[in-house]
Amino acid sequence: MEAREVLSAIRAGVPIRGDRRRPEIEPLPGTRAYRLTTPATRADRTILFFHAGGFTSGSTADSFDLCARLCDAARSEVVSVDYRLAPAHPFPAAVEDCLSAYRYLLREGYSPERVVPAGLSAGGTLALSMLLSARGAGLPMPAAGVLLSPAVDMLFLGESVLLNRETDWLAPEQFAAMREDYLAGRDPCDPLASPLYADLSGLPPLLVQAGGGEVLIDGIEAFVGTARLQGVPVAFDCTEGMFHCWQAFAGVLPEGAMAVERVGAFVRRHVPDEG
Repeated sequence: MEAREVLSAIRAGVPIRGDRRRPEIEPLPGTRAYRLTTPATRADRTILFFHAGGFTSGSTADSFDLCARLCDAARSEVVSVDYRLAPAHPFPAAVEDCLSAYRYLLREGYSPERVVPAGLSAGGTLALSMLLSARGAGLPMPAAGVLLSPAVDMLFLGESVLLNRETDWLAPEQFAAMREDYLAGRDPCDPLASPLYADLSGLPPLLVQAGGGEVLIDGIEAFVGTARLQGVPVAFDCTEGMFHCWQAFAGVLPEGAMAVERVGAFVRRHVPDEG
């Protein structure tokens, strides 16, 4: 399918059928996480994944296809976290769950230099928040981080919020409710909620993917610039014309499949094969 066809289907609420991959699933005892693998998985490389859903919805089960594709592209396992959701569990509950998952991996003997946190949309925000929390707690940094269409500013500033309404399915009218549900009155400029305003020094290399048609693109570009000014190595991968979370439609959208392959290449570059 072409991008405009996928976008139209999303807006109309029409189910999009395509090649759907399903990984092998193993619940991790004592955690809110699952270990996902495919035949391509190597045991020496781990993506710690945080799903999308605007902080109020979504799950590992909703992300099976994308996680399986990440396993294949990165030749890795994926540990996916079902963090607590707002409004029942507002900020910082999800951040705490994501940090707990990273602590679990470290306790279980995972080498931080073999782990790459990654997240889609709200999950991309949480990947950043987890990195900041881990740094604050004195934990070792992982090898790198992957942020796919992250929401980096809970104020949702930038002209693209208005100018890109016709090229994205994410409606700016949803932002105030999302912010209220997630933050429950907390400061939207809190660095763990809006990493755009954080001290980013000391973070590992980041891959930031965004679509040029996203309503969030201005905020994402501002984050990339801020991170680079603070000395964080950032690879910015912007695909013109793509909408929010286009990677999740890799089964029908060639640009999505190529984006996932680029994520895999980034992960393999920062976590080379052992032996």
